[in-house]
Amino acid sequence: MIHKNSHSLIRWALMAFAALALTGCAEEPEPELTQGWTTVEPRPEIYANFALTADVSGLSDNQRQMIRLLIEASEIMDDLFWRQAWGDDWQSRLEGIEDDDAYMFAEINYGPWDRLADNQPFLQNVGPKPLGANFYPPDMTIEEFESVYLPGKNGLYSLIRRDEAGELILVPYSVAYADELSRAAELLREAADLAEDPSFATYLKLRAAALISDEYQISDLQWMDVRDNQIELVIGPIETYEDRLFGYRAAFESYVLIKDMEWSERLSRFADFLPELQEGLPVPDEYKAEMPGTDSDLNAYDVVYYAGDCNAGSKTIAINLPNDEEVQLAKGTRRLQLRNAMQAKFEQILVPIADVLVDESQRQHITFDAFFSNTMFHEVAHGLGIKNTIDGRGTVREALRDTASSMEEGKADILGLYMITRLHEAGELGDVDIRDYYVTFMAGIFRSTRFGAASAHGRANMVRFNFFEEYGAFVRDAETGRYSVDFDAMEEAMTELSRLLLTLQGNGDYEGASELLATRGVIGAQLQADLDRLTEANIPVDIIFTQGVDVLGLE
Repeated sequence: MIHKNSHSLIRWALMAFAALALTGCAEEPEPELTQGWTTVEPRPEIYANFALTADVSGLSDNQRQMIRLLIEASEIMDDLFWRQAWGDDWQSRLEGIEDDDAYMFAEINYGPWDRLADNQPFLQNVGPKPLGANFYPPDMTIEEFESVYLPGKNGLYSLIRRDEAGELILVPYSVAYADELSRAAELLREAADLAEDPSFATYLKLRAAALISDEYQISDLQWMDVRDNQIELVIGPIETYEDRLFGYRAAFESYVLIKDMEWSERLSRFADFLPELQEGLPVPDEYKAEMPGTDSDLNAYDVVYYAGDCNAGSKTIAINLPNDEEVQLAKGTRRLQLRNAMQAKFEQILVPIADVLVDESQRQHITFDAFFSNTMFHEVAHGLGIKNTIDGRGTVREALRDTASSMEEGKADILGLYMITRLHEAGELGDVDIRDYYVTFMAGIFRSTRFGAASAHGRANMVRFNFFEEYGAFVRDAETGRYSVDFDAMEEAMTELSRLLLTLQGNGDYEGASELLATRGVIGAQLQADLDRLTEANIPVDIIFTQGVDVLGLE
């Protein structure tokens, strides 16, 4: 565990889960520094602290011990992500930071680049963040990668390295991180022995095998059948956001969760509407020919531990997995709503944003239920649309490369609102005011745009803001600087943007996606001035966590 004299509660909390220094992969050379970058000031104050707690009084002794084991395995994932994000010698680099604010900010960002300011460096002489993070050799060019014959080079679970002759080679994660993954697998097997639900025990054993084999599909399929367990775990190399060079390689992360049984019961029925909603998408039939799996489910959780990719910079508040396209088509996905983290962002961030930027006449439409539903249906909407290009050129993810994440997040956001609109029209949402969802959605754009262009979610929100502005979906009062929704125009903009994103994905149109991000994925002067008002009002951009077995009272 990292040890350095603490100077604040936040810093101590972050240090509490820093991973042990582990070996298993040769150190990579220092990135070659380039000239012309600018540094920004470290700003840990943009994050509000939140304690990840849950009611564990009803858990059995086995469940309590299982959580301790799962958190220990998560700490290993945290170390592996540090290595992927900043290099194998990340601990010595971190220990070399003398300034307290910079040290704390590096812990939050998993390196010396501000993830909510387009990854600008906040330390002198570190240079820009490599687009490929530590997945690729620092001297490798795109042309070299694309021209080399290297079967599996687009894979999720390998590093690109150089051999002694300087040629590019693949190093599977299971080889590069053999010792660490073996230990994590051992912990999962120990947890499986304590599991009270047989299906979850089987998943833990299969996930343990996946960590040491790089074969994750079998465990993903099993996870789709895990429904009755109160303790939940998401672990492994999962999302590809950290690979901004190609969007190919998955980064390590982990969540330890406790199911909220009451909220989960309320949500369970909505997954049944996916096939009908797929058929109603506003695109030609070929762009919705893939019928989503009907075995999807929705559940709500209190998350008690974040590690790795999901803990870097802006924090995830909902999960839609597995990402494997074959599993999605066969069985759908599971949607996990992280209720306690969502509540924290709503109260500490979204409501204060609305007080500054939403017109008083519409402020009563900012509600937690609408925020929860918008987030939930975002995750459900990942299952809509198409996973494979319509001309047989492979998956959408492969075709759209580094634009794929922003396109997918943008699609999920807008189709989430589309689903809410259609379900409300069908009377499936009960006695609710649809205006709550639209106004809360607009306030959410301001919240997520602050994540910056380096975030797939942030850039997707920039596209949506500019698209909505062109369609007159909202009106800005010049005197008050506050926004109000034009509900009819917003519904029209929602439909048109849904059509555009679904078409770009189905066509695998990399050039079109790149142009959309280049022209609309930017913050204009007026929006930037309004976002600056949020900073002046000391409204946090995101949250960080005090977490661990001691916070849960499981020591």
